[in-house]
Amino acid sequence: MNLELLAALRTPAGQEALAAAATVTGGDPLAAASSLRAKGIPADLAAAALTQAELRRRGATKLGPAATEMFFTRAGFEQATRAVVADRRAARLRAAGVTSLADLGCGLGSDALAAARQGIRVHAVDADPLTAAMAAANAGAAGLADLVTVECADATTVEVEKFDAVFADPARRKAGRGRVFDPNAWSPSWDFIAALPQRVENTVLKLAPGIDHALLPPGAEGEWVSVDGDLVEAAFWCGPLAEFARRASLLPHGSELHGSGVESAPVGEVGSYVYDPDPAVVRSHLVAEFAGTVGGRLGDPEIAYVYTDEPVVTPYGRRLEVTDVMPFSLKRLRALLRERGVGRVEIRKRGSALEPQQLRRDLKLNGPESANIVLTRVAGAPTVLICR
Repeated sequence: MNLELLAALRTPAGQEALAAAATVTGGDPLAAASSLRAKGIPADLAAAALTQAELRRRGATKLGPAATEMFFTRAGFEQATRAVVADRRAARLRAAGVTSLADLGCGLGSDALAAARQGIRVHAVDADPLTAAMAAANAGAAGLADLVTVECADATTVEVEKFDAVFADPARRKAGRGRVFDPNAWSPSWDFIAALPQRVENTVLKLAPGIDHALLPPGAEGEWVSVDGDLVEAAFWCGPLAEFARRASLLPHGSELHGSGVESAPVGEVGSYVYDPDPAVVRSHLVAEFAGTVGGRLGDPEIAYVYTDEPVVTPYGRRLEVTDVMPFSLKRLRALLRERGVGRVEIRKRGSALEPQQLRRDLKLNGPESANIVLTRVAGAPTVLICR
């Protein structure tokens, strides 16, 4: 994809190519390409249309119905904020009274469009010409061009002080190198990003889920977000936008857990039930707060499994019933599972060096039953839980 092909896709002929591609996407790619060429569509336009049709098809799950009219690059699609996350963030900004927003590193525009749908006027900026052009095209396709202006520019040149709020999503990937984990190597750099709250009180930073808690600006809220149990991002809410020290947000059902992030949970014996907390709960350091919601305890102060003696319904983690607890021994575990006719196991682990795939091979199971195995530590000792 390039600027010329994007412009071609937006012409009547390009729209016809996209419509034709949508009818054949998801099948054999060679047959799809032949089908479009048979309609007289030039090869380069056909290839671009097929790529867009495939990304639009995949985008429906991530970005909702709007994806059917959006333009994508493959990298931009992978990095785009899920619609359920962007919509929730935009609603929170609107509820805080934000009416204008600078979106630094807007990508393909998913966050900018979500903010515009809340009536917020957005000035979106991206340093890549093709990405910026696609963001502008996506705003137009969504009927939001009157609320979203897109500029191809270096984010560090934007006069962010002119806006009620600033949203920054620094680029954390580089071509040929994949993910970049050093904040100082992000674009813009962490020094620029970290200084934004001093320039605009209402600042939101979208960051990788593995971000160091020590980088949280003073007084800011650290939020970790999961979607259907998949940890997708961290966000630092600064200034008046901060409501709690730490927040775990579980979407799409919207359950939230709040706390200080520094509490310690009680430690005791393994119970009849073990809870595997949602990754947003674990990464936000709210395991102690979660344990409090179920009246639970840890079996080891360093391991984020929570135990109770009675079952408790909770949205914050998966509950398993513990049937057996024993020190880890491959021989004993294999014998017990074979005795019970277990041929299929789901393996979870925290605090164990064992590799689940290798353990599954070593167990050499064969039988009609299934079981859950939890590899962990209890009071510092390697332990295995057999669960259902």
